[in-house]
Amino acid sequence: MRSGSGGSGVAGATWALVVAAGTGERLGIDRPKAFADLRGRPLLAESLDRLDRSPWVDAIVVAAAPGWEEPSILLSEELATTKVVSCVTGGATRAESVRAALADVSEEAIVVLVHDAARPLVDDAVIERVLKPLGEGFDGAVPALPVPDTLKRVELGVVLETVSRDGLFGAQTPQAFLAPALRSAYSGDLSGATDCASLVERSGGRVAVVEGDRRLLKVTTPEDLALVESWL
Repeated sequence: MRSGSGGSGVAGATWALVVAAGTGERLGIDRPKAFADLRGRPLLAESLDRLDRSPWVDAIVVAAAPGWEEPSILLSEELATTKVVSCVTGGATRAESVRAALADVSEEAIVVLVHDAARPLVDDAVIERVLKPLGEGFDGAVPALPVPDTLKRVELGVVLETVSRDGLFGAQTPQAFLAPALRSAYSGDLSGATDCASLVERSGGRVAVVEGDRRLLKVTTPEDLALVESWL
């Protein structure tokens, strides 16, 4: 399903895909995570508002949970967004949701940003950082932070080994890609995809890592939601 929005949807070089099809099960809510309450409005509103105001973004496509396309469009209209051009039905996996949203991106797009609605505090500084490598020969770029914890490989509750964390980073979103590279990556098998970058890497693309932001926390639990709310 594809639905238009009330925004003018000005097409341009850089499109943002907002993945908002995740469940709210671990948050203990009876609606998609994107519609969890964040200081009086849906979690999704924060990402939409910030991306719509960003000078780096020209158009936005939302991938909503099945049955939540209309509420997503109404939310966009309530926010008076001007860049949301459509809302598509998300798939059973994140990769399938991205593929569905990517189908609505103009063939004239040069760059595609993919962002999780579950990371609401996206800002222009990190968007600028992930866009920069695309002009330096890279097919994509991801924001990431060094893994701070000691890592253990465990089986049946028993530690098998301690894994060195040297060179290990935790990837965040938004992730940025040259549109042809992302389309090529999503034209094939999506199995095992953990994020967009993993598919671009699998198809032979070069992906840069830029400095992430601890405020790009992925909301998974009520505690995460409370922490993000404290940063607003």
